[in-house]
Amino acid sequence: MSIGRRQRHDLCAFYRRAVCAARLVLVGLLSSIAHERVWADAGTAPSIALFYGTQPPVSQLRNFDVAVVEPDSGFEPLKHKTPGTAWFAYVSVGEVEPQRPYYAAIPKAWQLGDNAVWARVINQDAADWPAFYVEHVIAPLWKKGYRGFFLDTLDSYQIVAKTDAARARQERGLVAVVRAIKARYPRARLIFNRGFEILPQVHSLVYAVAFESLYRGWDQAGKRYTEIPQADREWLLGQAKTIREQYRLPVLAIDYCAPADSVCAADTVNRISAAGIVPYVTDGGLQTVGVGPARAARQ
Repeated sequence: MSIGRRQRHDLCAFYRRAVCAARLVLVGLLSSIAHERVWADAGTAPSIALFYGTQPPVSQLRNFDVAVVEPDSGFEPLKHKTPGTAWFAYVSVGEVEPQRPYYAAIPKAWQLGDNAVWARVINQDAADWPAFYVEHVIAPLWKKGYRGFFLDTLDSYQIVAKTDAARARQERGLVAVVRAIKARYPRARLIFNRGFEILPQVHSLVYAVAFESLYRGWDQAGKRYTEIPQADREWLLGQAKTIREQYRLPVLAIDYCAPADSVCAADTVNRISAAGIVPYVTDGGLQTVGVGPARAARQ
């Protein structure tokens, strides 16, 4: 059966549009890949600050590309004009504290145990957990203007999961949570705090990966600053190498020095930077704006 002239014209136009769209997608993908490679190779990764105090000092934090804050402080990005700074909300995935507004809505059956005395470890393998997390944790913060999320406690499941099979189930649940966030909010940018075990499955959805205490740490129980053992540091450096070279993602090291110890802070920033990692050095409670590769202050 022959095809009519008008049908041939429409078909050709359709194919031209399809080819054009495919080219645009390809260009976008290549641009994204090139951008990530610039971050990984040229040391131009974003500067990132974390502040968990009750009144985030916007005038200081706006000197960073990314500022992670405690959303329960009442801070709402929509109320501040800081076009050069992306505001990320701290959110816990693997556990929940009783004071969180969504705690009462979490079924008891999803709570697997305690982390010390202040938080409950959540079963990541619960079928409805990803949808619950997006609806009760992420959605309210998105409405307040947060467009990025610092995902903490990604390894809390290891407190209760003691076998390979149990750990695999929890990791599968964590992957589902990450994918659910990006399915609901494709433009959301996610920073992992560790989460090394699930990166092979979701690295394409991640903005950056952080870890704590590369050179200097904070002992919460003893309320003191510590030096990190070389074996622990070498292990973290190995993780950072994989993340940068294999996944082409920025890596952030969050280290701790006493607020008045500027020598410690400067030395630690230099050591982290020399390893090709984005530095941020702050106090043990993240109650002050720390030191990192901040940009020049804006007027």
